[in-house]
Amino acid sequence: MFPCVLVYNYGEIMEINTIGLTAAITAFLSIWIGHVAVRKIEAASPVIWIPTVASILLGLVTEYCSLLTNNLHLKTAFGIIGVTLLWDALEFTRQQKRIIKGHAPANPNNPRHARILANSNFHATTHDLLKREPSGKRFTHN
Repeated sequence: MFPCVLVYNYGEIMEINTIGLTAAITAFLSIWIGHVAVRKIEAASPVIWIPTVASILLGLVTEYCSLLTNNLHLKTAFGIIGVTLLWDALEFTRQQKRIIKGHAPANPNNPRHARILANSNFHATTHDLLKREPSGKRFTHN
């Protein structure tokens, strides 16, 4: 019933379930791609609601596909990808809050980010703290 690999161990046949491998690879890749996509899309999008709604819709469609298929590997992959897309919808708003706090770089060419950079109440910066050489000293914007 379950997809498995037959292994011979000292003359005994053992079944190894490969669903865990499918789940691990899907989770790793979907979280990695989702993290990068949220940063890139949020930096380029002039309004935040469009990628948020798109991510929600894609997540719901992917979850529905998970319910429709009979293949256990596809069910697993679709389920994980769907939940990741739904979580990414939340992350678009959280990424904008990180930009306002100065924890993530703002894109001065994006009108939404330009407004954030112009507001003196926010701590937004264009410096990407992930792209610097570690010096062992506190970072300053000079």
